[in-house]
Amino acid sequence: MIRFNTTLLKFDRQGEKTGWTYIKIPAALAAQLYPGNKKSFRVTGKLDHHVIKGVALLPMGEGDFIMAINAAMRKGIGKRKGATVNVQLSVDKAPYQLNKELMECMADEPASLGFFKTLPLAHQHYFSKWVESAKTENTKASRIAQAVSALARKWGFPEMLRAKKNEKDPDF
Repeated sequence: MIRFNTTLLKFDRQGEKTGWTYIKIPAALAAQLYPGNKKSFRVTGKLDHHVIKGVALLPMGEGDFIMAINAAMRKGIGKRKGATVNVQLSVDKAPYQLNKELMECMADEPASLGFFKTLPLAHQHYFSKWVESAKTENTKASRIAQAVSALARKWGFPEMLRAKKNEKDPDF
């Protein structure tokens, strides 16, 4: 386990990370946590007193990593960009479980499931976590339907979100 204090940062313009709130995990600390690793990995721990689990650390080069701080985490710690946060992290060795309802619906749609299985695990997790983050059952059902439809069209997560944002497709 590593413990450190750091400042909440926010990307102004950084491609798909634009607007993200995040913390930086310097190379020396990342090496203590997971020696020799240069790829994304999941952690568990605390931000101040807010418990986190299954959160990805993303490599940023030179051995440094970042951890995106989503809205639920920001609400849990009650802090924003520029605030100091106490961080406790350890490697999360528990395997990620894909959303059961999403997988059940894709089982009925072989084209969706087939394409889904070709995606890297991290991309599969994007879909699953998006479904899981729904606050209501109606939203969850809608997200499952959108994901299954997008996957049947061989769209990855970013393509699905762009199509949803642009709403160019009346069937989507």
